[in-house]
Amino acid sequence: MIFNVVETLEHSDLYILNDSINFPPVSAANKDGLLAIGGDLSIPRLLLAYYSGIFPWYDDDQPILWFSPDPRMVLFPEDLRVSKSMRKLLRKNSFEVTFNKDFEQVINNCATISRSDQLGTWITSDMKRAYTVLHNKGYAVSVEVWEGSELVGGLYGIWLSDKKIFCGESMFSKVSNASKYGFIKLIEFLKIKGVRLIDCQVYTDHLASLGAKEISRDAFMKYLK
Repeated sequence: MIFNVVETLEHSDLYILNDSINFPPVSAANKDGLLAIGGDLSIPRLLLAYYSGIFPWYDDDQPILWFSPDPRMVLFPEDLRVSKSMRKLLRKNSFEVTFNKDFEQVINNCATISRSDQLGTWITSDMKRAYTVLHNKGYAVSVEVWEGSELVGGLYGIWLSDKKIFCGESMFSKVSNASKYGFIKLIEFLKIKGVRLIDCQVYTDHLASLGAKEISRDAFMKYLK
């Protein structure tokens, strides 16, 4: 379980969302970054969330939880670290990388891939439906990594093109280095588009190894404003 909702409700003044499409200020989030509970995954609400520095993250047996952590994990394109072994794979064109070729298969793999650091998945069936609609509307982007005709890795996220920000959501890999290969190719593409930063949400060792770092929430919000 991502978060103990009962304990959280008993020991904080978290906002309970209703049918109105709005969020409290991100400064109201608790120490774990949890800002609000409830609402829905409608497209207007999801877009407002991302443009406000907020994202949903919850288990299938929980209400929708909305987060805005402080600090925020981000990657500036110029800080991307590419190891010698990865450079070798890139020179050899070891994988084929495509964009938006099979969003559904990417998000399904992200939801079902086994991960050593978690028991279940936060990519619920409702999340998959909502983000597929975002994809069809041009906001959610997928990256596919192929080995021959087999999809061996990939990732997806939300592209706020007017803000020059890409919000990474999840990645998966069935063979060594596949998702990292796709991520590097994505950064190369986003550089051409003038991206200013990639939102990685929260710290992981994997992201840190690629050059991502934590900045304050206030600093992150300045990029959105």
